Order: sequence, then structure tokens, then C-alpha cells
Amino acid sequence: MNFGVLSEIEAHIDELSVAEQLALLEYVAQRLRKNLGAQSNLENELALMAADPDIQRELREINEEFASMEADGLDPA
Repeated sequence: MNFGVLSEIEAHIDELSVAEQLALLEYVAQRLRKNLGAQSNLENELALMAADPDIQRELREINEEFASMEADGLDPA
């Protein structure tokens, strides 16, 4: 985290009127809600994909295809 930038932002916020600070807070809150909603949607989509039988079958096939390479002497990551 860049504390210099945060200090500069804080100084600029202090220059705003109370009404402008409130408007800024509302703007930041809306952006956070939007970003959290998008993240939640992505997590839901990933969960649906993980539960999809076609995806599960494809992952099993990939695992089977590369199973012989697991005995290559390398430590698992």
C-alpha cells in the first residue's frame, strides 16, 4: 500500500466541503457494491461450472491423460 498516495488523497479530501465528502463516500460505496457484486457473480459461475457434469467429465479425462506423467520423479507442486 502506498501511504504517500493515501496521505495525498486524505489531504485532498480535507479540502472538500462536507457535502462533497458525503458525495464521495456515496460514490465509493456504490463502486464497492458493484465490485463485490461482480466478484460474487464470478464465484457463483465458477461454482456452477465445478458442479457441471460435462466439466467434471472433462477434468477426469485430463487427469487420466496426464496420470502417467505424475511418476516423472518431480515433487508435486
